[in-house]
Amino acid sequence: MGSPSSELTVVRLPEAVALHARPAGAFVRAAAAFDATIEVRANGRQANAKSILEVLGLGADGGTELAISASGDDAAAAVAGLAELVAGLA
Repeated sequence: MGSPSSELTVVRLPEAVALHARPAGAFVRAAAAFDATIEVRANGRQANAKSILEVLGLGADGGTELAISASGDDAAAAVAGLAELVAGLA
């Protein structure tokens, strides 16, 4: 097993999608599938990507940029998977 890695990517929420209950729930469930520590930033706020209350607290509306960062053995997969999920929200 190699040393833990860190990854960061920035994605934009689709214009028609706010990160409210249903999309936030999908995001948190996807994040929980990874062992990595994952954080998401938007609107000058930071949240644990595995906490529904923190993700909802970001107040991310459609078109908002999300900075997704992860550290740990599966950090690259976590960031890629969450970025893909965000891009596919509708």
